[in-house]
Amino acid sequence: MPPARSAATRSPVTAARAAGTGWRHTLADRTASAPARVAVRRTYKLYLGGAFPRSESGRSYPVTSSRGVHLANAALASRKDVRDAVVAARKAFPGWSGRSAHNRGQILYRIAEMMEGRRAQFAGEVAAAQGVSEARAQGVVSAAIDRWVYYAGWADRLGQVLGAANPVSGPYLNHSQPEPTGVAGVLAPDGSPLLGLVAVLAPVITAGNTAVLVASERAPLPAVTLAEALATSDLPGGVVNVLTGRLGELAPPLAGHADVNALDLAGAGGLAAELEELAAGTLKRVVRPGRHDDWSAADPGVARIRPFVETKTVWHPMGV
Repeated sequence: MPPARSAATRSPVTAARAAGTGWRHTLADRTASAPARVAVRRTYKLYLGGAFPRSESGRSYPVTSSRGVHLANAALASRKDVRDAVVAARKAFPGWSGRSAHNRGQILYRIAEMMEGRRAQFAGEVAAAQGVSEARAQGVVSAAIDRWVYYAGWADRLGQVLGAANPVSGPYLNHSQPEPTGVAGVLAPDGSPLLGLVAVLAPVITAGNTAVLVASERAPLPAVTLAEALATSDLPGGVVNVLTGRLGELAPPLAGHADVNALDLAGAGGLAAELEELAAGTLKRVVRPGRHDDWSAADPGVARIRPFVETKTVWHPMGV
């Protein structure tokens, strides 16, 4: 049997135990003497192709609350970031549009689940951005989550509503089916940085399109948090790409990009006319901003889906 260790060779905790003193206090003293932890501050980055890079230029800009209190620094995207986002969206388009409508609906529902798990974070960002109470912010978050669930239900019903079996005079079978347009540029509404954002983004990807989203310049934090929820859902990387920065720097190259097929100008503000002109150069479909868009409507229908689908009509001979 090994000899007992003397009190001098024992550890402080062992010695304290042997002496019958409060050894837990010894541990507390050692913990108290440890250096303070470095605060792990959150960084708000871009979301491109399923990754979270910083801006190509390395720049950022300060984001403040509705009362002018500094909240964070957001990445200041550049024209190069716009091009990278379009490349990522185009690369993701075949896979996303090729999935079954039922599977796309399941993934949209999964996004709602991921947002539900971040409810407190979303509510805090909405309250700071819009200057509303915590209860009101919780209502906005609930409406945004419900909007994903709403469009998840539409995903496999678009063919029945936007398609048709066409009666023709002749030995032919004729039917029309909606197909996604391609890559869509989406400008998030400035006055509704979460609910308005979801209201314009969800219908685009419901139809099988991929998106390049320019977040609200004034309140981009909910958009970046949404990107983090998308990254942890089953949504493939590149289906949604999120840019933060100056609207005047990002929207024109997006509107004029030859590989963008459609453009939603919900958050364009005074740039709408200029962006429409740029989009006309490549014959893009353009959704103009409404005078009184109601992002909280409980049943928006397919009004925001319809501009982002094309109709394919098939003629098939019968009796041949």
